Amino acid sequence: MIELLRALATGASDLVVEAPGRGEGFWAGGPSSVLADDGTYWLAHRMRRPVDQGRGYANVVSRSDDGLSFEPVATVTSDQFACASLERPALVQRPDGGWRLYVSCSTLGSKHWWVEALDADVPAALPGGKRTMVLAGDEQVAWKDVVVSVDDATWRMWACRHPLDGGPDRADRMSTWYATSDDGLEWDLHGPALTPQPDTWDARGTRVAAVIRQDGRWWAVYDGRRSAEENWRERSGLAVGHGPDQFTAVAGPVPDRAGTALRYTSVVTTRDGYRLYFEATGPDGAHDLRSVYVPRPSGASQSL
Repeated sequence: MIELLRALATGASDLVVEAPGRGEGFWAGGPSSVLADDGTYWLAHRMRRPVDQGRGYANVVSRSDDGLSFEPVATVTSDQFACASLERPALVQRPDGGWRLYVSCSTLGSKHWWVEALDADVPAALPGGKRTMVLAGDEQVAWKDVVVSVDDATWRMWACRHPLDGGPDRADRMSTWYATSDDGLEWDLHGPALTPQPDTWDARGTRVAAVIRQDGRWWAVYDGRRSAEENWRERSGLAVGHGPDQFTAVAGPVPDRAGTALRYTSVVTTRDGYRLYFEATGPDGAHDLRSVYVPRPSGASQSL
């Protein structure tokens, strides 16, 4: 799996969605990708303006035949959830053929975040789908940026946890917790799966962005930052585990230079390789959603 991190490090990628404006604070990113059984690529992502212009104002769901040229089919807005901002969504095709969008919402006037689910028969109907609270959080804990997979009716979640007990100035701290569910709506939290390590490039936070199972091991591409000043400028690393509930960091960061974001990597597995979607800083400071294709090494097998 080190080839995924190497591909992110090359800088060679295709623009998929451009930021809604140029300059600091304008972002298109936080992708979540799905390859449907019919070969259609589906992508959910977050659109954001600067803090004084609305922050994360929309989650967009789009489709593509080639994995690069996407057509929007549905939009969920922050007004719909009466929240201050939307963050990274998670798009899942349910085992019954329906679709689910996990939406991360910021509480007005607070550092608190919660996660809801929208369910619908088809992606275009998700904005009006059935709403269910998934991770409510409380005064001590905020949840967002979930990664969700389902296989043979076993639902797995890796959720970004922000402790709020240290006050607003320390709410950027983050770790990733593992959870399981029978239906993807009511979750059993099992505890930390990836945590920051002191005196490292990710000492302030570790957020799992994608999980791949290959050759009996579990691999996670994750976002990390050393300090509060690197908030919004996370870089990517690689972690590995013998199971889905505990990872150890083994490589990173990408890019080498601090202050440039490359984060929220989502991985679609194809027959011959992997298509990666990620959010990266452009020359003017805006974040664009980009993609790179990585051929699979011969002899490698995988499952999600």
